[in-house]
Amino acid sequence: MPDSRAARTITRRFAFGVVAAVLAMACVQFAPAALAVGGPPPSAVQPHPKRPAPPSAPTPRIDRSDGTTASGPVRVEEARMPFYVATKGKTTLYVLGTLHVGYASDYPADHPFRAPILAALDASPILALEISPDDLLFSQEDVQRYGVCRSECLLDYLPDWMWKKVEARMRSNPAALAQLRHTRPWLASMLVETYDTLKAGFQSEYGTEAQLQNVYLRAKGRIVGLETLNEQISTFTKLTSAQQREMLAQDLAQTPAENVADVKELHRLWRVGDADALKAWDDSKGEKLARSKAVAAAVDNRVVYERNRRFVTRMLALAAPNKPVFVAIGALHLGGERGVLELLRKNGFVVEAA
Repeated sequence: MPDSRAARTITRRFAFGVVAAVLAMACVQFAPAALAVGGPPPSAVQPHPKRPAPPSAPTPRIDRSDGTTASGPVRVEEARMPFYVATKGKTTLYVLGTLHVGYASDYPADHPFRAPILAALDASPILALEISPDDLLFSQEDVQRYGVCRSECLLDYLPDWMWKKVEARMRSNPAALAQLRHTRPWLASMLVETYDTLKAGFQSEYGTEAQLQNVYLRAKGRIVGLETLNEQISTFTKLTSAQQREMLAQDLAQTPAENVADVKELHRLWRVGDADALKAWDDSKGEKLARSKAVAAAVDNRVVYERNRRFVTRMLALAAPNKPVFVAIGALHLGGERGVLELLRKNGFVVEAA
């Protein structure tokens, strides 16, 4: 079974969709028997001829030099996080950009969030996340159903050159490579990045959503989802074969060390708390890594911009005068010309950094 520490890592996509994090967490824990539950391959992906199984390789010594002390990450300054207040008359939406995993030092026990964030939580009868906690209980079942195959289907879905890159990237982790062979390209993409960023030391229990729920203790408050689990998963399963391969190709375009560096930069910018700066950085990275700009743009439209519009539609449906709603969604959904903040402005809201 692959190293379970892979469940504690972050990828660039984990700032876009909470299920990306949850699916990777679930998938790295699959036993071989669990791999037998996958259904038939999606019609959008056309198989390639079978290839021989790759040779196994010895497990390497694990490098644990991740910038932590024996007791955990070194204490750093309080994270600002991207946090905004959107108002329209007497209607208020508090909007926080999240990372779905993090470090313990991001949420100090005595003040896990800045005072304005805590005050906004206390004032809000509704906490709206991407997906409700109840929906996430079924995430592992759905990743098996939609992301994993009975057969070694990844070899069928990829052209030879791409499979060879996957094999070369994962050769030092034969258990992970064996697992990847049973995944469809969209899920393989997430897992390749997940294994690449093992050294970064992020943990799922320190994702923003989990920490928000820890402090959201209103007796009459409720937590809702802005989209269903099926809606978020279908974002990936409905990608065409070319789009799924584009996702994977981008993950293979850099070395593992380069991917780790990008993850740490994403985290640093999130701590600074400027949503537009985060989005500009991500756009620049996407421009650099895109194998096909047209296909990459189609992926971004489905994974980011279509969901931005859905989020805003449902935020507006929840909003009511004198009943603030606290919204917490992936940080990379907020900034930019097609981000959630700009969509709120176009709906008549005044949006200001808190």
